[in-house]
Amino acid sequence: MTLQTWWLFVVTVFFISATPGPNMMHALSRSVQVGFRRSIAAMAGCISALLLALVLSVVGIGAVLVAMPHLFEVIRYAGAGYLVYLGIKAWRASDDPEQPEAQVEGRAVMTPFMLYRTGFLVGISNPKLLLFAAAFFPQFIDHHQPVLPQFGILVVTYLFSDGLWLTLYGLGGRSLSRFLARRPVRRAFNRLTAIVFVTFGIVILRAKA
Repeated sequence: MTLQTWWLFVVTVFFISATPGPNMMHALSRSVQVGFRRSIAAMAGCISALLLALVLSVVGIGAVLVAMPHLFEVIRYAGAGYLVYLGIKAWRASDDPEQPEAQVEGRAVMTPFMLYRTGFLVGISNPKLLLFAAAFFPQFIDHHQPVLPQFGILVVTYLFSDGLWLTLYGLGGRSLSRFLARRPVRRAFNRLTAIVFVTFGIVILRAKA
């Protein structure tokens, strides 16, 4: 892989990562709910899911999903269902601006592990990521050179780009929280978050493998 090819990959994934999606919306909403510092755990979950998906695509799981469409369908329905579930939770979330932290079913304050777990589930809920990586990464690989080191460089680059944008969205959520001091504004934000997550779920559900 030449330096020119790598730079082309950098520019491509920079704009791919910037595109608003479930991960970015989750980072934004978590930052509003629990503050930027605590939302880092959720971002770490999203990044971990991305790393797992990229590694699995490298070892050929994407090809397995193509060869076994029924398995892909099961994963797709599960992912779409989870995003819709998050949308319902966001719709029903408290609009009290004095509530400092998100609650888990009204029982307990979310721990860093809970934030991480939710971020991971959001990140892994789109099985299309496996197919995308399996089809996208090889375009930048020089098969006349060792393949694994090149995949390693591409994976690290992708993770860095996605992590950068997650951080920027999280910082945006911290700034946005200042404007959500009124109940109607926070309620509108919760409703918008819910609509976005449900929309992503429907898009995944309607997409064909």
